Amino acid sequence: MIPNHRATFNEAFSPERYQEMLASMAEDLPGLLDFRIAETPIFVPAALRDKLISAGESIIDVLTAANFKELTEGAVPPHQRVPHEDAHTAFLAIDYAICRNTDGELEPQLIELQGFPSLYAFQDYLPGKFRQFYPISDAVSQLFNVSNSTDYFEQLRQLIVADENPENVILLELFPEKQKTRLDFELTHRGIGVEAVCLTKVRKNGRQLYYEKEGRQIPIKRIYNRLIFDELEQHPDLKTEFRLTDDVDVKWVGHPNWFFRISKYTMPLLHHAFVPPSHYLSDLASYPADLENYVLKPLFSFAGSGVQLDVTAADLDAITDRHNYLLQRKVQYEPVIQSPDGLVKCEIRMLYIWHEQAARPMLITNLGRLSRGAMIGVNFNKNKDWVGGTVCLFE
Repeated sequence: MIPNHRATFNEAFSPERYQEMLASMAEDLPGLLDFRIAETPIFVPAALRDKLISAGESIIDVLTAANFKELTEGAVPPHQRVPHEDAHTAFLAIDYAICRNTDGELEPQLIELQGFPSLYAFQDYLPGKFRQFYPISDAVSQLFNVSNSTDYFEQLRQLIVADENPENVILLELFPEKQKTRLDFELTHRGIGVEAVCLTKVRKNGRQLYYEKEGRQIPIKRIYNRLIFDELEQHPDLKTEFRLTDDVDVKWVGHPNWFFRISKYTMPLLHHAFVPPSHYLSDLASYPADLENYVLKPLFSFAGSGVQLDVTAADLDAITDRHNYLLQRKVQYEPVIQSPDGLVKCEIRMLYIWHEQAARPMLITNLGRLSRGAMIGVNFNKNKDWVGGTVCLFE
């Protein structure tokens, strides 16, 4: 999207160099690279950068409104409500499709948002790998509001570890060694000293939590939560001493309730030129006349599961739990990334952190995804190149 940066990168690109980069990553993170890394970063020009920032600030205005918790009380399922919810989320991720408006200008259109962490550590590692193997100017960067990687990880350390010993802070997941994001867990450990611990390994004594390491029982003071209820429900027979809904003496960093509050549930509350109209299905007495221009989304699905691109009135009538679905106007992704054999679509995730005493979240980095399929997800891009996860480098 920045022509001179794109031309320089593409001239240097070759499939062999790309494989060399992946081999270098596999050497750095042996056995951990388990999702497709796209061949290129996304070069984002200043005009689009400013639109992304503006859209985010508009969304944050809604999240920081005095009545936001009241408006989202219905988002948290009663049987999944976790005690000791804090005043605001610790993490915010906002996903945008890159589109072209009627004036021919590129603009973002909101796809979804989540009050849940993303690949914060990996997104600082990946740009360095691109720079190692390709000529990339210092005039572009993945970072916001921090000057370098050292400052970046210090912000993460202050948020996640705070004043505790890192060994008393855990990254909580279910079977972390099997997760596709486990390379991020390892980089988090290297960056701020926090280890990934499986829910099944967390022990409980009254209101105290601990885990065992090298024969020691280590108290857990803070939990960097990467576990969602959606995954837990796929293991109905799982036996654990600690359940997320237990009342325990621990500080959540990324309290589980915010996964529900800031989600597709939030989208009907947002009104902006870069936010497509969205409706709770349960609120609709009649359907839009141009239903073919809408997509149906489960409110609390993860990674695009359950999204229905082509819906009919009969499909909607057949849904019994209508309060769990969102009808959102479709957006038209614009292929804008020049690959060796055509243009590729992209999606940009803006990543924020929100310190406990701060009035608003702080934009800090980003994640990008490239697609040639009907949707961004892996299932729509099998056996294709110049697709997958990447990072944006902003002018």
